[in-house]
Amino acid sequence: MRIVSLVYALLTIALMALAGGALLIYATDTPLPDEWNPIKPLVISDPVTPLTAAKMQRALRDGPSCRAALATGATFDAMDDLVTSPQCGIADRVRLTAIGGAGLSPVKTRCQTALRLAMWQAHGIAPAAQRHFGQGIARIHHASSYNCRQIRTTSGNSGRMSTHATANAIDISGVTLDDGRRLNLLDGWPAADARAPFFRDLRDSACMWFRLTLGPDYNRLHADHFHLQHTGWGLCR
Repeated sequence: MRIVSLVYALLTIALMALAGGALLIYATDTPLPDEWNPIKPLVISDPVTPLTAAKMQRALRDGPSCRAALATGATFDAMDDLVTSPQCGIADRVRLTAIGGAGLSPVKTRCQTALRLAMWQAHGIAPAAQRHFGQGIARIHHASSYNCRQIRTTSGNSGRMSTHATANAIDISGVTLDDGRRLNLLDGWPAADARAPFFRDLRDSACMWFRLTLGPDYNRLHADHFHLQHTGWGLCR
């Protein structure tokens, strides 16, 4: 009898906990911060929590969800999808011109690539600039996103299409700080350079927000840029 009573007591406590949790999540006046609320959508500037990855995956699943999330921290124009061949084109196409307080030369890319870039800027690039230089980022410099071409290797073209052919990747070559200093990866990566710790922080944080990150440590073709992919298998070099 005591065992049955204990079971009922535990079930009652569990149900009360579930009810309380549901109230915290769904109540209009919930004290739960949005970044900790699993039903709230991704906001780029929100602090990162254990729920951020799941919120981001929801935002990446389709064009409307992606554009809604991107609008919380970027300046862009939505565009019609581009189809140039069976192998080349841009789904969920946007024309991106700024991320947070950082401008960039207008780039046409896939919304999902742009959203990953925006998350990296907010939670990787900007904090690193503050840590190393005590200031923000004025501009991010890129070397294209969409390019209907094959993968390039140190031995020539591979015969396989690049992720640039579908704008699932973007190449970032450097940044300009708020004080006007331009920092280029090509010059700042060598370990002896004072800018090297900053660029290594950028590489490491990019690996958190992109599915594949390639930089100067990968091969000589990436000596002057980070190749960042929306798709991939987790390589971080």
